[in-house]
Amino acid sequence: MRTNRESLRGTVHRLQIDSDVLVANLLGDPARRDIAVYVPAGQDGRDLPLLVDLVGFTAGGPAHANWKNFGENLPERLDRLIGDVEMAPVVVVMPDCFTRLGGNQYINSIAVGQWESFLVEEMVPLVEKQFGCGGDGRRGVFGKSSGGYGALVHAMRHADFWSAAACHSGDMGFEICYLREMPGLVRALALSDGSPETFLTTFEAGPKWSGKDIHHLMILAMAATYDPDPDAFCGIRLPIDMDTCEVIEARWAEWLKWDPVIMADNHIAQLHSLKALWIDCGNVDQYDLIYGARRLHRKLASAGVDHVYEEFDDNHSSVDYRMDKSLPFLVNALA
Repeated sequence: MRTNRESLRGTVHRLQIDSDVLVANLLGDPARRDIAVYVPAGQDGRDLPLLVDLVGFTAGGPAHANWKNFGENLPERLDRLIGDVEMAPVVVVMPDCFTRLGGNQYINSIAVGQWESFLVEEMVPLVEKQFGCGGDGRRGVFGKSSGGYGALVHAMRHADFWSAAACHSGDMGFEICYLREMPGLVRALALSDGSPETFLTTFEAGPKWSGKDIHHLMILAMAATYDPDPDAFCGIRLPIDMDTCEVIEARWAEWLKWDPVIMADNHIAQLHSLKALWIDCGNVDQYDLIYGARRLHRKLASAGVDHVYEEFDDNHSSVDYRMDKSLPFLVNALA
């Protein structure tokens, strides 16, 4: 729903890409992916900076261009920000990265797929070639929740590719945000004979999907992402004892390697090289992601990494309005 009816409408182009790197995923997910590309009114994309929108768990990128009640979808938000001269014109890509396990952390996994490679090696080069946008020093990535995690990890691991990143309420401080979900998952799997396969096939049969089951699915997705077992169903290997819910230290250590708070120690130089880095989180985030965000902010500040860090009075849900601050910050740095 457009809040500023005077803003000129940009164009959302619909593309498809047949990925080579996604073909061998263990989930059986399709390698053909839809991509929505926003181009501002009066532009063809040429010579504009490029942003990539990474969505949160259970979402799909092209859905961000759908009609939205009581608020703006992403193209409408971009139209307003550009029309009000709060932000320079920019091309924004909304890729479909949904998976059988409900979501994506945007890193490479033998189970979930080579999503890191998909974005950097396939999708962005395709869009840049077709629209003449982006290029070295003019690419940014942003997202919320799992998407915020993906944006932050990409900024650390591919600072030579991305020049700006925004992380809204991203996954970090893994022992706080993930371990809390393990007892409930153990109980849920016990009703499925301890089998992730039985749980997943029952879940997929529907016809309704409870919030609790979505959370259980999320942890299964994280297991297949951070520490996949190539011989297990969908690569799912949990870092806990299924009887006592005790942490298996060797397995949990593999998860922790992907915690941004820990990863930052080895990527300070890369973060220093960014043109813009934005991190924020609601101070009553129901997943307690605020504590990981504070840890990361303290670590970056101590290392002298230039970044914007903000806490705001809200939780984890329906916080797209935060993009009114982060997107102009990214685009104006790139432009």
